[in-house]
Amino acid sequence: MGQTIEIIRATVLGKVLLVDSDRTLAGQDGVAFVSSIGAGRAEGAPALLAQRLFEADPEIDHVFVMSNSVSVGRRKDWSADAVEEASGVISALFSFYG
Repeated sequence: MGQTIEIIRATVLGKVLLVDSDRTLAGQDGVAFVSSIGAGRAEGAPALLAQRLFEADPEIDHVFVMSNSVSVGRRKDWSADAVEEASGVISALFSFYG
């Protein structure tokens, strides 16, 4: 149940992965999460996405979600596998059954 989110573009700029999707995930103000704090008690799609990204890759240290864009920062450089893993987490955000 649920549809996958299509990744339109994923770009690595240094230690930051920028992902544009075909789905709005947050409002225009945007919301930020830091791994040391986690998603905390925040609710909604951006908090759930941040929590899943932090769990999928312990090197991720921040997530920023604004509209249909997601910025994901890592402590180490992005490898092809890490980009694929993060993109998969974003794509599966609204999928409820594997």
